[in-house]
Amino acid sequence: MASFSPNTPHLKLTSTSAAPPRLWGWTSLFTAHKQAKKKQSFQFKAVYTPGLSLSSPTSKKPTQRREKNENETDDISILNERIRRDFGKREATRPVMDSEEADKYIQLVKEQQQKGLQKLKGKKSGGGGAGAGAGDSGYNGAGGFSYKVDPYSLRSSDYVVHKKVGIGKFVGIKFDVQKDSTVPIEYVFIEYADGMAKLPVKQASRMLYRYNLPNETKRPRTLSKLSDTTAWERRKTKGKVAIQKMVVDLMELYLHRLKQKRPPYPKNPAIAEFAAQFPYEPTPDQKKAFLDVERDLTERETPMDRLICGDVGFGKTEVALRAIFCVVSAGKQAMVLAPTIVLAKQHFDVVSERFSKYPDIKVGLLSRFQSKAEKEEHLDMIKHGHLNIIVGTHSLLGSRVVYNNLGLLVVDEEQRFGVKQKEKIASFKISVDVLTLSATPIPRTLYLALTGFRDASLISTPPPERLPIKTHLSAFSKEKVISAIKYELDRGGQVFYVLPRIKGLEEPMDFLQQAFPGVDIAIAHGQQYSRQLEETMEKFAQGAIKILICTNIVESGLDIQNANTIIVQDVQQFGLAQLYQLRGRVGRADKEAHAYLFYPDKSLLSDQALERLAALEECRELGQGFQLAEKDMGIRGFGTIFGEQQTGDVGNVGVDLFFEMLFESLSKVDEHCVISVPYKSVQIDININPRLPSEYINHLENPMEMVNEAEKAAEQDIWCLMQFTESLRRQYGKEPYSMEILLKKLYVRRMAADIGITKIYASGKMVGMKTNMNKKVFKMMIDSMTSEVHRNSLTFEGDQIKAELLLELPREQLLNWIFQCLAELYASLPALIKY
Repeated sequence: MASFSPNTPHLKLTSTSAAPPRLWGWTSLFTAHKQAKKKQSFQFKAVYTPGLSLSSPTSKKPTQRREKNENETDDISILNERIRRDFGKREATRPVMDSEEADKYIQLVKEQQQKGLQKLKGKKSGGGGAGAGAGDSGYNGAGGFSYKVDPYSLRSSDYVVHKKVGIGKFVGIKFDVQKDSTVPIEYVFIEYADGMAKLPVKQASRMLYRYNLPNETKRPRTLSKLSDTTAWERRKTKGKVAIQKMVVDLMELYLHRLKQKRPPYPKNPAIAEFAAQFPYEPTPDQKKAFLDVERDLTERETPMDRLICGDVGFGKTEVALRAIFCVVSAGKQAMVLAPTIVLAKQHFDVVSERFSKYPDIKVGLLSRFQSKAEKEEHLDMIKHGHLNIIVGTHSLLGSRVVYNNLGLLVVDEEQRFGVKQKEKIASFKISVDVLTLSATPIPRTLYLALTGFRDASLISTPPPERLPIKTHLSAFSKEKVISAIKYELDRGGQVFYVLPRIKGLEEPMDFLQQAFPGVDIAIAHGQQYSRQLEETMEKFAQGAIKILICTNIVESGLDIQNANTIIVQDVQQFGLAQLYQLRGRVGRADKEAHAYLFYPDKSLLSDQALERLAALEECRELGQGFQLAEKDMGIRGFGTIFGEQQTGDVGNVGVDLFFEMLFESLSKVDEHCVISVPYKSVQIDININPRLPSEYINHLENPMEMVNEAEKAAEQDIWCLMQFTESLRRQYGKEPYSMEILLKKLYVRRMAADIGITKIYASGKMVGMKTNMNKKVFKMMIDSMTSEVHRNSLTFEGDQIKAELLLELPREQLLNWIFQCLAELYASLPALIKY
């Protein structure tokens, strides 16, 4: 079943009538029992709170209480489980906008998207693409993007996707003669599950896409059938629904950020004085990035969320320093977050040196290098605002760190942080300005920048003195390693020797000590004692240690001017972005630098590993981190953009068609808005008021109060109603069938309000629902439905959703049918913008 969005609108409800809200005939259920319970106090002993028990611990329990079966799968349990599962993934307190406000922000988002898409147009028409198989695809010149494949670029046994038929295997291109013609033309031959198809090349170039998957496996699960395209249509629909859910999730996050306000920072003349301390002449790209960030901070009221993408040593840190100065000089705190202790220490040194001329600005480092007393002192200083700039690792995100007046978060190499840290970083973006620095942004970050959901500044111009790093890719041998190190040591330099795991560090240490007996060699990795690691890195930075054998702890940011050779062993075990970052550890000065990438044996490498190595060889020039990230996005797959759960959705249609559908969805995002209605305005005209068993009523501590609380929970939102129902079941066991029907009436009314249905009525075999939704929203909901019974029975006429049933059902069965139908429609809410 498609996932349900827990971000249900919290509406301000107003009543147009002085009459009390209708209680769905609950009151009449208890009339017969008033005398029997006359002497019992109806004072409810515990106010209902979501997640808490419905009555006091001393309340009576039913004599024949039905224990809830863990495997119970009644309709309400199924719906509750989906609500609970999906609600936890989203922000429960995200405010809801009214329709006028939402329209304004949607327009702003569309403008941002257009800017992002214009960037892609330029990239596509320039021959490079953001997608897998970018060389085959391009901007189609007619106002949209095309990820279609050039048939002549296909190789035998490549898998392709025909937009209308589905997935097949490319056989080849051959000349053949059409019927009623003597002129041979070229055809593309494609093998399907039940036969061979041939397409004229011109037609194939308009309809075919390369089939790539967002993982290492390139083979589809099955080929499509020529004789029956229904299975392919279902797969395409699943992909479309998944795309729409992604887009809406992004839209809601972006709308939420646009809604946040903070006063623009003052244009401080002292910034020019601070900038003048930069000892180098900024490149044109750097100047543009400086200007972008300055405008974000001083001319906009919404918090900044900007990506600065540039190669190692291209000046990203200087952009961050100027942003920090702008924020700190206005009396706010800035946090600099780094993925490793080594990099955090280096940032601390750079920031401290740059702000040394400003005695009023205090800089602090929070890391595991500190003693407990030092750490406590720093935490206290942060809390009381005595530290203006705080540098550290993910410990800065801990609950014990309380900021006095945080204004800016600088994140270096976000891709190095774990999922929980990324979620915490995302939570900061709501209220503070965020600047992300990266040489090779992760696919998700890259995608958000390309499509305009995040602002991005690219620094692709290298500093004048920088030289390209010579990359040597070959099978491992000790002789090659020794030769490379000898060359570097002979010219007075230092060497990084990097391995993927701590376990293997001792082996090269042994043979290198034999090969270079008089040379200082040391080991560094993240599990060493803090002081030991700090001393080792300090000695290497000062030049006392000539060869540093280490893990990828040195991957990010480390700037050792005299280290101009790096050796990476077992290169196949590193990611593409990691390899690019590691290679960037050398060549920071004007010396020619060398990167030696060793693999054990090419025959042992996976296809994906070979692709990574080929991409790294291709991106040898300076300033190609962004292009490399695009290639990484193609190799690692777009399933990582929004999470691994999307891998299957992409696999349904392949990466290229998936992305084309995604851009199409982005261009029509404002067509998928659902407008909720107040809960009290929903009418349910179904004559059904079942009586509860007297035994059940007798054992409810205060049934009348419970009725009121149930109605209040339903009026608030679906989450509160779910919690009420689960609390009821925990306290009293599974309710009798008549009580289930009454609860379903509340669920039906709540779901109807969220979907925008104002009236539900039944007449004979016909069920009608009056709604404010448009035809496109209805189609989106229908596409999301997994039940063919409900999907095939619903039609849309004017402002009515209608269903013609096969039989005239009894009232209770009819309510069950409506409940299931609305639950299916409700499941599409994540694919709709809600206000």
